[in-house]
Amino acid sequence: MTEIVRYRGNQHETTQDTLTEEEPLEIRIDGEAFAVTMRSPGDDFALVTGLLFAEGLLSGRDDIEAMGYGTEENDPHRTNLVQVALSPSASTQRLGKRPLTMSASCGVCGKADLSDLYANLSPLSLNTLTLSPALLYSLPTKLRSAQEVFQKTGGLHAAGLFDTEGNLLALQEDVGRHNAVDKVIGEQVMHNALPLTNRILLVSGRVSFEIVQKAVRARIPVLCAVSAPSTLAVTLAHAMNLTLIGFLRNETMNIYTRAERVE
Repeated sequence: MTEIVRYRGNQHETTQDTLTEEEPLEIRIDGEAFAVTMRSPGDDFALVTGLLFAEGLLSGRDDIEAMGYGTEENDPHRTNLVQVALSPSASTQRLGKRPLTMSASCGVCGKADLSDLYANLSPLSLNTLTLSPALLYSLPTKLRSAQEVFQKTGGLHAAGLFDTEGNLLALQEDVGRHNAVDKVIGEQVMHNALPLTNRILLVSGRVSFEIVQKAVRARIPVLCAVSAPSTLAVTLAHAMNLTLIGFLRNETMNIYTRAERVE
């Protein structure tokens, strides 16, 4: 909470406002610095798991031997450091290609070359999944209703995972759009629930290339957003057979790729 002066027209008052929490998180892999990202504290292990999965450094839960917070028990910043021990089966060949510092909005920050953008991706199968417009229209309301922290602060992005009947299975909020997606997918990796071939991912903001990349890595066939996609997001979604839907709100939507999955 912080004290603010709130104006309504020419009238003002001194009151309290709830702010979104933001803290740095350092990630070390096998004792070596991997990245520092800004995030909303909470579900840090899911965030780290999802990020490493998206980066292609692990393919499942079994690739992580151990994960924990900083070793200094009395350090007040102990929970701002996550240490990961990867199993011998994990792919460590791409370690060190990221810069040490990432912002909460980073997705592909620090990629060494263009080939890294398409690494570990393969097209989705064109299965028989079909969804009704009515089901898709219902998703944003369900997501917003479940955003408890957003309702208090108005300062968080959200990612929600739904089944094909429109049931909300997982929800994560974070100051970073990519962090929210990493937390949702990381949680599924930790539960050994991949591949997510019959799931729908909905994000509360715009869709960038890296969010499409994360969805494809998790084998999610339908990605929806309440805002717009970028050109590169549409290009990747088309190449990967992913159904990409934007401006999903107020019973309207734009289907950018693979419209055959919508009735």
